[in-house]
Amino acid sequence: MSFSEVVRVSTPMLEVAYQEAGDPGGLPVVLLHGFPYDVRAYDGVEPTLADAGLRVIAPYLRGYGETRFRDPEAVRSGQQAALGQDLLELMDALEIERAIVAGYDWGGRAACIAAALWPERVHGLVTVDGYNMQDIAHSGEPTKPEWEATYWYQYYFHSERGREGLERNRDELCEYLWRTWSPEWADAAAAFPASAASLHNPDFVDVVIHSYRHRFGLVAGDPRYDAVEARIAQQPVISVPTVVLEGGADGVGGPRGADDPEERALFTGAYQHRVLPGIGHNVPQEAPADFAAAVLELV
Repeated sequence: MSFSEVVRVSTPMLEVAYQEAGDPGGLPVVLLHGFPYDVRAYDGVEPTLADAGLRVIAPYLRGYGETRFRDPEAVRSGQQAALGQDLLELMDALEIERAIVAGYDWGGRAACIAAALWPERVHGLVTVDGYNMQDIAHSGEPTKPEWEATYWYQYYFHSERGREGLERNRDELCEYLWRTWSPEWADAAAAFPASAASLHNPDFVDVVIHSYRHRFGLVAGDPRYDAVEARIAQQPVISVPTVVLEGGADGVGGPRGADDPEERALFTGAYQHRVLPGIGHNVPQEAPADFAAAVLELV
């Protein structure tokens, strides 16, 4: 692990734990992990970026690792607006005016939100699976049956049985997701233990369950994020320079490809798209050289 020891910074909502590497005066890049992963996803990405003179920051998202809510009464929200606002507030706390933002899954969603809503703060965007902001108003629309089958865990989390299953069996369940979402990654099971401790954050279950219920309109969001959610609901375009990566063997849904006209229309700036054959859902950990190269293209 090349990152520094875990350090912390206060934002209005959180005590954010993060790891940092590289030149403190370099162009910042914020690397954002997804569910159910953590910053270890970027251990293979960081050295290349640090060697290139970038300031590399990898935060633990709300509900993960040593990140904690400051207010014990705060809603343990996992909604997308909270993730995007957390990223903006982290940049403010670290006095970062502009950064490259890069991520996948939940982290990719936060990065897309920042790029769409606050483009003046984003130098460039690397997003796995493209424009992944949720269109909650249309969340009841079915998709391809073979994709629906891979979303079983989301429907599971809609039930109290699913909440209890995540609470009681979180390591077994999450390790299973790692393996099935990256079916061609032979090291998935071996890599999981390094991240497993981050999933035992005391807020993890509440944040995860809220996330998967809110995106389907099953629970209310935290009112503090209503204005941000309203802006996201407009499905704003992303104008900053963007590199989209997709895993060709992603076990969740599957790659859209570069020829989806609705997806492409949501990116109005410089744009590149590539599919990585044999790579699953956890792109930076499975293909760190490709992920680092995508970031460096935006420098």
